[in-house]
Amino acid sequence: MRSISEKSSLGRKLSHRFVAGTELEDVLQATQEVNSAGCSVSMDNLGENVTRMEEAQSTAELYHRLLDEIEARKLDANVSVKLTSLGLDVDEKLARGLTHSLVEHATGIDNFVRIDMEGSPYTQRTVDFVRELHGQDRHQGHVGAVIQAYMRRSEKDVEQLLQEKIRIRLCKGAYKEPPELAFQKMTEVNESYIRLMKILLKSGVYHGIATHDEKMITATVEFAKAEKIQPAAFEFQMLYGIRRDLQRKLVEDGWRMRVYIPFGSEWYPYFMRRLAERPANALFVLKNLFR
Repeated sequence: MRSISEKSSLGRKLSHRFVAGTELEDVLQATQEVNSAGCSVSMDNLGENVTRMEEAQSTAELYHRLLDEIEARKLDANVSVKLTSLGLDVDEKLARGLTHSLVEHATGIDNFVRIDMEGSPYTQRTVDFVRELHGQDRHQGHVGAVIQAYMRRSEKDVEQLLQEKIRIRLCKGAYKEPPELAFQKMTEVNESYIRLMKILLKSGVYHGIATHDEKMITATVEFAKAEKIQPAAFEFQMLYGIRRDLQRKLVEDGWRMRVYIPFGSEWYPYFMRRLAERPANALFVLKNLFR
């Protein structure tokens, strides 16, 4: 199935629309194009839950190359990484060391590393590690977290992270989680998202409001205007290839926009995992082929 999908016209259309390519140069070129449209970028090498130390080390080396190229080419970009892609399931000490090295590199060139959030088994460890990293050396402002609005614990996590002025990317959440851990009704997820968005925007810390939902975007814009929060105080974030029309409009209206650009040879497993976790993601992707 993977071989057929990667070689089929539909597979190529999907990968080219939502994934920059398989090579480092592909994502760098895509970043230049997105920058020229007035948007910032966060680069994300696809791949998670690696099972060998060598894979984790190879991923870390690639991210170091990305940071070097961002600096050399003066791109408006940072990087986003999952702890399981750096070996969290293999050796936690290894993952911590590799991630610390990346944040140290980013700090040295005044850049930023976003630690992505994964499924609930990793939530507490991820929050703890981001706090630990942020508190070290000169790392303040150079490493941030992701909070998923559908998780019932998220408001407490936000409060804790904000006490340390840690930058947060707020999203709804993509993994299938049980009712005792996550809101199941979209109305509840939206209410949580708006509640957390308001806390973030009033915190005085630079955050990312990540959503493709026009209702959430409208709520954010209205709240920012009502509270006289300047456009430079936060940014909207969207995925590469998703709601390009809306991305353009927000930039034209004077709001900051960051586009998350995934790349790498693992695009097929990436899509399959997302569709398996939440089948509704399939309809979302197909709808955005035409927007």
